Amino acid sequence: MDQRKRQHQGGRPELVRARVRHGLTQEQAAELIGVSTTTWARWERGEQSVRPVYRARLSEAWQVEAAEVERWLEAASPAGEVPGEDCIDEVDLAACGADGVDQLWRWEMDASRRHLLAALPFAPGLLGEWLLAWRYDATIGSAAGEAAAVAAGGSRVGWADVQRVQEAHRAFIQMDHQFGAGLVRPAVTDFMNVTLAPLLRGRYREDVGRALMSAAARISRTAGWMAFDLGAHGQAQQHLGQALKLAKQADDDLTSAWILAALAQQACDLDHGRWAIRLTGAAIEAGRRGHASPRVMALLHLRRARAFAVAAGTEQPDTFTRRRVADLLAEAEHTYTPATREDDPAWIAAFGPAELAAEVGYCWHRVGEHQRAADHAEQALAGFAPTYLRSIQFNRVHAAQARLDLGDLDGALAHARPAVRAAKELTSARAVAQVRDFATRLTQRHRSHPDAREFADHLRAELGT
Repeated sequence: MDQRKRQHQGGRPELVRARVRHGLTQEQAAELIGVSTTTWARWERGEQSVRPVYRARLSEAWQVEAAEVERWLEAASPAGEVPGEDCIDEVDLAACGADGVDQLWRWEMDASRRHLLAALPFAPGLLGEWLLAWRYDATIGSAAGEAAAVAAGGSRVGWADVQRVQEAHRAFIQMDHQFGAGLVRPAVTDFMNVTLAPLLRGRYREDVGRALMSAAARISRTAGWMAFDLGAHGQAQQHLGQALKLAKQADDDLTSAWILAALAQQACDLDHGRWAIRLTGAAIEAGRRGHASPRVMALLHLRRARAFAVAAGTEQPDTFTRRRVADLLAEAEHTYTPATREDDPAWIAAFGPAELAAEVGYCWHRVGEHQRAADHAEQALAGFAPTYLRSIQFNRVHAAQARLDLGDLDGALAHARPAVRAAKELTSARAVAQVRDFATRLTQRHRSHPDAREFADHLRAELGT
């Protein structure tokens, strides 16, 4: 056997990683270089040599030195880690078989692979694949019995085990609100790998299995949300995709709606407003199918309002967009009820009146209604419980931005100054990014004002440059 052929029997993981860093599927990479998807897959598996002309195209397309391409192609992996055969293609993890969930969680515990996950880019194209699979793919969440099938081996899993997972999730959510994702996320990923994964491999009745899948979906959604809070957007997307798959396996429409809403918010934050509109449409569809409570539907309408506001891409959107956002906000406020109902899922408990006001205010700010935005943000600040530190932090910045846009420099700085210290204390990349964004806008508008210069000096002293 040819020496090069022998060397690559285990595959070319560096070529896989290079493709993933560029946010490409195998099909997209193959089209870029000018080969078939089958040929590209064979390259990654080490089953076919790469001709010099294609090596040159790789170097040119991805703007790297030829020596770097050679390193990708010559680096081999053990035969047990063949890309495409052992589901180690990160971009396609959420489309893998049932073992994909378990594998993603194991990767979180491996320092080298965790670093690779954290570096993954956000891939908008995956959202379309996931939406299609969620709506139509019978192989993901097919018949009721298959969705929560009893595993062939492992320990017996009962309702007490499911309840422990649910209680752990509630504790993780509360800690995340209070301290930010950086402090809590390691405990979540450890719990998924050490406690939850063995339960999913266990033996259980169909009803227990459904509840376990739902609980696992919510835990995976929380892991993704925390990665999002830390700015690891590709990593967050993978966990959210797996969460959506688990929710479909459980036939749990309400949890699916929650996950789709999270994906939509991530898309909004990354300025993919059109994708957010599609995701929130699916979330509302899932909520209605799952007979969502008024509080859940209010949250979903708010996410859709945000999606339309972000998709407009300007603080002065067209009349149709402003009317659509206003109608959705009115629907959310009309639908919302603060009273806890029996049909409220546990995860909606944090969505109180203060959070409602905060979400409405943010949407008003995005469409240029700055007075309404300031009023709602300040209403939210007065209503948040002290344990919701991150929400308080975000709304301080939102209030500061609204006051700045109203020309009220003193009011803006009154909200922004305490936000700087809170951003330093919270382990949240989003909290820091929002404060820095406010400082940039402040400097652009009031560069020569002594109070603006003092704030910039304070920011540098607390958070660095």
